[in-house]
Amino acid sequence: MAAVVAVGALPAAGASESGKPGQPWVVFEGREGPGAGKHIVFVTGDDEYYSEEGMPVLARILAERHGFRCTVLFAINRETGAIDPSTQDNIPGLEALERADLMVIFTRFRQLPDDQMKHIAAYLESGRPVVGLRTATHAFRFTGPSPYAKYSFDSKEPGFEGGFGRVVLGETWIAHHGHHGAQSTRGLIAPGAAGHPILRGISEGDIWGPTDVYAVRLPLPEGSTPLVLGQVVAGMSPDDPPAQPAVDPQTGQAVDKNNPMMPVAWTRTYHAGGGKVGRVFTTTMGGAMAGKRDWDSEGFRRLLVNACYWAVGLEEQIPARANVDVVAGRAFRRGE
Repeated sequence: MAAVVAVGALPAAGASESGKPGQPWVVFEGREGPGAGKHIVFVTGDDEYYSEEGMPVLARILAERHGFRCTVLFAINRETGAIDPSTQDNIPGLEALERADLMVIFTRFRQLPDDQMKHIAAYLESGRPVVGLRTATHAFRFTGPSPYAKYSFDSKEPGFEGGFGRVVLGETWIAHHGHHGAQSTRGLIAPGAAGHPILRGISEGDIWGPTDVYAVRLPLPEGSTPLVLGQVVAGMSPDDPPAQPAVDPQTGQAVDKNNPMMPVAWTRTYHAGGGKVGRVFTTTMGGAMAGKRDWDSEGFRRLLVNACYWAVGLEEQIPARANVDVVAGRAFRRGE
């Protein structure tokens, strides 16, 4: 049975779920809160880090605890109607972006057809805000002719080199910096960033996740403000120590992965060809790994909730310590 078929019939728990029978997405209707009247559209679809599970968790929190109306879209298998991240060319419901105040995107190597990709392009050209997670740095990969090829992570189009990741989020796919599946990430507040509204209610050491640190080119593009640095941790537990310098077998030289540390969360602005400049929050964290999940970290959930407030211009209303308690409700899983 498809995970989000007959959305309107799904049992509500906390934030109410709504929709029409047969539509392959879910809507969490906002309750009272500063986000009332704002609509966030979550675009998911990655075949590694379980965005289809994590983003509904965040959407429920934003709707139930903070009043935002949240729509979550999924990669859907055309034959079965089930959530299927390996289907790289189908995310139904992207027309919801026409009415969105914020796009939260967590996709990987999508190659969407023109009638779907046009909604993302129109959203970006309007200059509305974007929150990007983890593999959104390489959100799209177009291997054939497409009017949207410039958004591909490996784009070489003049003025759009590096595609959506580099131009909008601030970086495209570079490499794993930490050892994938063996070294986790501890988030440390970047120098000078403690007073930023997105970090309100977050203390040093509050953020940890099992996913590894991504490499980025330093410094980040002009106008970027690092908020959180990723300390490479020598293991998959939040209590493990920082990774120590080790000899690179290819060069024979000692390499310290924590000097310098890579930014894992930053803000910036973008301009994608329209008239307006949009706000951006990017984090290279956000996924699940080895049976653990970045979004289990209360500090990381607070970072994301605060970022959504900031992105839509509500930074003055970010609570001193935002309620990010997980809201009970149906889980969304691939293959269902």
